[in-house]
Amino acid sequence: MKLSLSRRRFAAVSAVAALALSLSACGASDAADGHRVRIGVNGADPEWDVLAKEAKKAGIDVKIVNFDDYQLPNRALADGDIELNAFQHLAFLSQFNARNHTDIVPVASTSVAPMGLYSLKHKKVADLRDGARIAIPNDPSNQGRALLVLQQAKLIELKAKAGIHGTPEDITANPRHLKITPVDAQQTPRALKDTAASVINAGVAEQAGYSTSQAVFHDDPESAAARPYVNVIAARAKDKDTENVRKIVEIYRSATVQAAVRKSAHGARYVLDVPQAELAGELDRLTRQDRG
Repeated sequence: MKLSLSRRRFAAVSAVAALALSLSACGASDAADGHRVRIGVNGADPEWDVLAKEAKKAGIDVKIVNFDDYQLPNRALADGDIELNAFQHLAFLSQFNARNHTDIVPVASTSVAPMGLYSLKHKKVADLRDGARIAIPNDPSNQGRALLVLQQAKLIELKAKAGIHGTPEDITANPRHLKITPVDAQQTPRALKDTAASVINAGVAEQAGYSTSQAVFHDDPESAAARPYVNVIAARAKDKDTENVRKIVEIYRSATVQAAVRKSAHGARYVLDVPQAELAGELDRLTRQDRG
């Protein structure tokens, strides 16, 4: 049954409260000994289990906390219920910080994934008919990127000032009279049944069983334009230089964990090692852009 807006909000608050209770139940001694790191993820990829095993060898007890909502990992991090999270790109983080007055920062890059236009009815962009309905994610950062994908596919044109956070109102040309329909990012694969095509985040597409090769079009993950969409491991700013955070980043960069990352990516994610200072600079640029 579909939740109403108020019930969804209640569910989100309840989930955070439940998380806090479950984490505190782990025991005060665990929290105080300084050797536990809780990492929030969205869709626990196998590499996190590998990282946890490698971290244990270094004397760090890593707990992977899986969330099913894009907003919750940052809220939990800001509230101190977890020490790190790894689920978002820089554009999403910039928006979250701006809207919630939080100070969450990137400590390491993980990967960048192409965003694609998928269809169960058509095999190429040219097959889309006049008036076709296209689903796109409705959260600000993914929606802006989805519209850029449609522009790169030459289906629409956007205002130059739209940037990476454009909305359907920023469309200046729509020669095929496409009906752009924003939906929850997690619902974009399901929307394929009721639309001509859907723009789907690579991680969401992967979870739904679709590979990048199945997209009728996708953006270039290696281009400069994709830098805002580099996924990162994030921490509270005050914790970014702590010993545990530094060790977790080192372990993530180890050959063992990186091999697991590439294996689970199935070619759908491009693994990157961007210096922390460069990530911070890109986040600052996006933050200035968000503030206008």
